[in-house]
Amino acid sequence: MAAAAAAAHKRKRPDESADVDLSAADAVEVLDLRAAKRLLLAFERRLRDNLEARMKYPDDPARFADSEIALHAEADRLRLLAGAPELFPDLVPIGLASSLASLLTHDNADLAAAAASLLADLTDSDDPSDLAAVQALADALVDANALDLLVHNLSRFSEADPDEAEAVHNTLAVLENLLDLRPNLADKVCDGTKLLRWLLSRLKAREFDANKQYASEILAILLQNSPANQKRLGQINGVDGLLQAVAMYKSRDPKTSDEEEMLENLFDCLCCVLMPLENKERFVKAEGVELMIIIMKQKKLAYSSAIRTLDFAMTRFPPACERFVDVLGLKTAFAAFMGKIPANKKNKKESYQEELEERIISIIASLFGGITKGSRRMRLLGKFVENECEKIDRLMEFYTRYSDRVKEETERLDSLDLEDLEMDDDERYNRKLEAGLYTLQLIALILGHIWHSGNSQMRARVELLLRQNKLTKQDVKDILEVMCLLLQFASDLVGAALYGPEFVSLLTVYVAWW
Repeated sequence: MAAAAAAAHKRKRPDESADVDLSAADAVEVLDLRAAKRLLLAFERRLRDNLEARMKYPDDPARFADSEIALHAEADRLRLLAGAPELFPDLVPIGLASSLASLLTHDNADLAAAAASLLADLTDSDDPSDLAAVQALADALVDANALDLLVHNLSRFSEADPDEAEAVHNTLAVLENLLDLRPNLADKVCDGTKLLRWLLSRLKAREFDANKQYASEILAILLQNSPANQKRLGQINGVDGLLQAVAMYKSRDPKTSDEEEMLENLFDCLCCVLMPLENKERFVKAEGVELMIIIMKQKKLAYSSAIRTLDFAMTRFPPACERFVDVLGLKTAFAAFMGKIPANKKNKKESYQEELEERIISIIASLFGGITKGSRRMRLLGKFVENECEKIDRLMEFYTRYSDRVKEETERLDSLDLEDLEMDDDERYNRKLEAGLYTLQLIALILGHIWHSGNSQMRARVELLLRQNKLTKQDVKDILEVMCLLLQFASDLVGAALYGPEFVSLLTVYVAWW
């Protein structure tokens, strides 16, 4: 592990000149197909000779040691192919992928590691003109069962050995390259292998190193756009595993920028895995709400990530909202709502402040939507009465700010020639959402809840602030009506399970009250 930590975050390329004697002529020759075929055939011959020697003298390593040295050298020579990916489609039919996959299964861990390093180079290409050729190699590797072999080797290699720790890093690099080339492999590799279990186990290690960071990146990639993988991870106790991983930072900050990046990856994974409803239930049961509140109270670097996670957990999930109130989360949330956030290098950026505001507003809207009656509801409403309704003042401050932004964007769009821009109504609406319309809708929804409470003090405050800002109740009502119609449409389109008819009907009631 120590060696992996010392490795650069980006995959290291071995120094070819240090291990194999390649002439300048070879380097030029390999660029044509004939020379490339000679290289591949020479490698396959060395591989066959070594396997035969191993079978003939299984108990006498000295009898096949030379053949393994020769095989290693020949594998290093194949690295020249990385400079000529356009030849891959011609080399695949004659065994390039299948031969390299065979090397991954070699009994000598050094040779299996060499295969991972070689594959990491061959599948790594940033040139769009090479994409189709490298994809051809990727497809052939998948057909040769390389995914299973790569994942198996992750458990086979011992990271206590520096060379094998690097081999793990290279293996993860190959997996990342394949996922980049063929994103649809995310479901396939998790369905047919134990990759998710290995990644989860690797992230539970207390010590930070480069491989742990890389594992967090791969897991984030696998979860990002795959509901199936999000559910799979939940089914193997992944929610609790991720909570254990982030809990290591509840009272301390990462020591390096790489460790900080890993922590962000972990929270990205946690937010992704909270998309399925059943994982929200697991999150609450594993005391994830309590952990996020603790992290917020500690005011460390993970503060904003904890707020983001709570937003995902509480959206359209009343049990999380109820737990949040029960464990005294209101005080912590409203402190952030009032702008009392910890000072660190992140919050100096305007984008950080803005995202934090929007997340907190979303959490409060979720609380109102998830807690409709009882003492919890009274405690929530009570926050807006405290200190002469200062939180209503803050809410109206947000309302005017986001309302102005949406108006500016609307005026900008109106001034454009939309026909030239080929912008339809949906695109126009999305531009407004990006300008802050969604947050404005949530603020209007919170105002609707406050008004619907019937509290005369809060109503009087809202009316006063509306007049001061030259607004009327109709302005807020218009926003709520549009939101209601959109939610009703979405509910009809995708089914009540996503939004819930009770939420739509509740919005209708609030509109009627104004």
